[in-house]
Amino acid sequence: MKKILILIVLFFSIQSQSQTFIKFNAATAIVAIPNVGIETSIGEKMTFSVDVMASFWESFNGHSPMKFYTLTPEVRYHFKEKYNGFYVGAHAGPDVYELQKWNYWDTNKYEHGFGYRLGVTVGYNLKLSDKFLLDIFAGAGWHQGFYHGYYNDGTPGRYEHAPNWNKSGEWLPYRGGVMISYKL
Repeated sequence: MKKILILIVLFFSIQSQSQTFIKFNAATAIVAIPNVGIETSIGEKMTFSVDVMASFWESFNGHSPMKFYTLTPEVRYHFKEKYNGFYVGAHAGPDVYELQKWNYWDTNKYEHGFGYRLGVTVGYNLKLSDKFLLDIFAGAGWHQGFYHGYYNDGTPGRYEHAPNWNKSGEWLPYRGGVMISYKL
């Protein structure tokens, strides 16, 4: 019980001294893909952000799934001041997915697997008030995937025959939106 009390006191002490925002992506919410996060100060012009995004679409284009889960920890450098103006960030994070890759859109194939992303984000923070700001951003980078490929028309088995996992590495744009951020 003492440890829990100490952690609670420590958490609120840190929060009272730092600038921490909780964030919700309004752009991805429009297409029913929740993306939430938290961002906190780690230096004079540096912040640390972490967000999670998930898609639960069983069928996106009538026959293939678009389900994925991503975790994106990111360090951001703000050119003007924290939470105001342009910034650039570097991130690395894991993902799990069941979806049809962009180069299979006109086929009856989809992929189920996991991977990681290494990339950069560019964005702009627009202060709306002392408590609210908009975070407009886009990100891209390298995605390395490990997957099994299946048919989505009921054909049994895998379309690829890799002994363990098929691998695919690609440069992709994979994040973006408008985060509505609230200062704790």
